[in-house]
Amino acid sequence: MDEYMSAPRVWGLMCPGFREEVTRARRWTRDILSGHPCADDAELIVSELGSNALTHTASGRDFGTFQLTLALSPHAVAISVTDAGGRPAEPHLTDADLYDTHGRGLSIVMALASRLDITGNKHGHTVTAELRSPETGAAAC
Repeated sequence: MDEYMSAPRVWGLMCPGFREEVTRARRWTRDILSGHPCADDAELIVSELGSNALTHTASGRDFGTFQLTLALSPHAVAISVTDAGGRPAEPHLTDADLYDTHGRGLSIVMALASRLDITGNKHGHTVTAELRSPETGAAAC
């Protein structure tokens, strides 16, 4: 398929800032990517990024939300989570101790993704992880 003729498909989901919404976002991702070789990795990334949004930003406060976007092309799956802001610093890696129960989410996402972008400011950040489809010859899901 010619790159100018490709037709990426894009889905969006707005989630209220409740913990159970991460489960719904994972299920939604699994349903959209049913049978895709990157589905399991995408589901884990959605879980980590959604949980981070709820834990570290205004998304997890009263009336908070986070937005999930999935973009699917023949070459890649892009997963974006946009939080409600409330922190001036952008999401970053932390050094979790061996027995810590938190602090590994972004490291997991970076290990799975072929590319990671973080944009935004104190009003909200978007973290986008890209998974390459196996047929592209890049590191596959």
